[in-house]
Amino acid sequence: MSQLLYQLDDASLAFPPLNSALTEPNGLLAIGGDLSSARLLSAYSQGIFPWYSEDDPLMWWSPNPRAIIDLNQLRINRTLAKAIRKAPYTITLNQDFIQVIQLCADAPFRQDETWILDDMQAAYIGLHQQGHAHSIEIWQTDENNNNNNELVGGLYGVAINGFFSGESMFYKRSNTSKFALIALGQLLQSIGINFIDCQLLNPFLADMGAKEISRVAFLQKHQQAITTRVPDDFWQARTLTLN
Repeated sequence: MSQLLYQLDDASLAFPPLNSALTEPNGLLAIGGDLSSARLLSAYSQGIFPWYSEDDPLMWWSPNPRAIIDLNQLRINRTLAKAIRKAPYTITLNQDFIQVIQLCADAPFRQDETWILDDMQAAYIGLHQQGHAHSIEIWQTDENNNNNNELVGGLYGVAINGFFSGESMFYKRSNTSKFALIALGQLLQSIGINFIDCQLLNPFLADMGAKEISRVAFLQKHQQAITTRVPDDFWQARTLTLN
């Protein structure tokens, strides 16, 4: 028997039970609704995220299994560790969210059409302005002009208390997206958060130590993280240092 797909009610922020998500395509939970900040926060607070392509309806997902990075298992090989020790870049938090999301949408390594459409960008910029979406930036300084910095890597995602759901990343130089991921991981570990939600597994994330866990196991970790309070200044824009 085929499963019915839930159509969101524009007048309500309610989502259907997660166990009603389709198995094919894996995790498709509902369609419709909008990208208002209130709906996005309702979604992420339940472990749901939007993902769709141009000309598709707005689609909401809760895949099973779910990809995460256990930060104690974040994989840093010898080459990457050597690059970290050289510290060739400046790493910042929330210095240029807009440029990060724009570069993620236009990432030159992307093999398919971007899903970070204009309305998605506007929605997450709105979340950032409200203090719920954050970016890590990797900068390279022009040797001839210290005031001329180029953004060469970064990532962004949504945070609710100690829960961080990564959305996308980009790189212009070797390892710069890895630098951003490591910086985020160390930042979260500094307040006792032990995982990053990666949503869906891909070869890059697997190479960095990401793994898939069941939806039930993910929701247990999600609930623990989302009830972990963070310091008021935790996401304040600043320079970060890799350990």
